[in-house]
Amino acid sequence: MALKIELRPKERFIVGSTVITNGDHRTHIFIEGNEPILREKDIYTAETANTPAKRIYLAVQLMYLNQDIERHRKVYFDLINDFIQAAPSTIGLIDAVNNEILTGSLYAALRRAKELVEYERELIAHAQSGHRSISADDAIDREPARAGGHAASQGGG
Repeated sequence: MALKIELRPKERFIVGSTVITNGDHRTHIFIEGNEPILREKDIYTAETANTPAKRIYLAVQLMYLNQDIERHRKVYFDLINDFIQAAPSTIGLIDAVNNEILTGSLYAALRRAKELVEYERELIAHAQSGHRSISADDAIDREPARAGGHAASQGGG
């Protein structure tokens, strides 16, 4: 079954290592195959990965797009070790990302890393507003049910 993507005018997406930009009109594209696919809204660059969680997401994104965990392993582990030291309440979310990577479910790992980015945003918002910090139990309670799969087979991206 093909993955159906509806693109807005000028919207970009990545298939493997190729960036594709839509023209001036809304378009429907059907993609068959197992190449990694990401829509523009899910892509971070070196410039937009401007927080620790976003840099972790970028490392996982590179693993996914390159289909090469080993190539990005050291950077990834350096990033998560620093992040856990700075925000121990993230250990549950980091473990979820790690588990997906270990099973080779890189698209699922990317979705989990997106949850980490959102949690980081919440931590920063709480810190700036002067509210209590979010506890480790809160981080673990936030974890949704596990769901594996590949972007093309899940209709995600």
